[in-house]
Amino acid sequence: MSDQTTDRPGVIHARPVRHPWRWVAIVILAVLFAMMVSSFVTNPRWDWAYAFQIMQQTPVIEGLWIGTIFGTIASMILGVGLGVVLAVMRLSDNPVLRAVAFAYTWFFRAMPRYVLLAILGLGIGFLYSEIRFGVPFGQQISSALGLSGDLTFFGFSWNSIASTIWVGIIGLGLSEAAYMAEIARAGILSVDKGQNEAAQALGMSSGQTMRRIVLPQAMRVIVPPTGNETIAMVKDTSLLAAVPVLTELYYQAYLFGQRSFKIMPAFVAATLWYLIVCSILMVGQSYLERYFGRGFGAVPKKTKQKLMKIEADH
Repeated sequence: MSDQTTDRPGVIHARPVRHPWRWVAIVILAVLFAMMVSSFVTNPRWDWAYAFQIMQQTPVIEGLWIGTIFGTIASMILGVGLGVVLAVMRLSDNPVLRAVAFAYTWFFRAMPRYVLLAILGLGIGFLYSEIRFGVPFGQQISSALGLSGDLTFFGFSWNSIASTIWVGIIGLGLSEAAYMAEIARAGILSVDKGQNEAAQALGMSSGQTMRRIVLPQAMRVIVPPTGNETIAMVKDTSLLAAVPVLTELYYQAYLFGQRSFKIMPAFVAATLWYLIVCSILMVGQSYLERYFGRGFGAVPKKTKQKLMKIEADH
């Protein structure tokens, strides 16, 4: 029997892959950051002291709470609620509901928010000085029948509310609903159809299936873009000046800069407040994503350590 020799590989000397261009990028970014900080510190036109002073002014604080924070919350509540309804309508078997939902999303996604707010604040009052609710074609029917009234139940002057925060909330909420409809529809479609079939087999109605089975699972897909929409809404409240709504953060900060002829510190003051609010929202968004993303994707490090400890104990 002949001896068989096998060739064995030699010792492998592994070397880490070098990334010299990473260090080049770091150096370039460090130089650019140092130049930016130097500009902030050495250029007196930034006037940081006056910017911080504007941030603490009572009209600016009121604009922050009423126009920015309250306006964002109320607009998102209206937009999310109406958006979910529109998403369900888009997925309905009823062609009329699908057509209405499609027409709504098509119109409001094409309409710029600034133009929409200007129409609600200035245009509607010009076209219809008084908004009335009653029998359709009530005036024509009343004239034809010789009645003294116009079959109106109640009405109000639109110009009396045209410059209030509520008109701005309606405008932003109606616009947001068109985008939330697509987000909610994508989330609902991400849930496997077998979930619906299983719920129907258990005797659940369509409404119960949507509330208890589909929407809780769809939230994993809905929450991230909804968080982005909320952050965008914070910044879009600056468009309320088109209504015009005067109790708003950017507008009030701009007034201080205009009176003192120091526009840039006013812009800095508004920007810092926007950064603070959006940073808080981003933290809340990350917690919501983790909460609704439980059971999907990679196991968190702490959870993995707990599972390994349990296995070791057994």
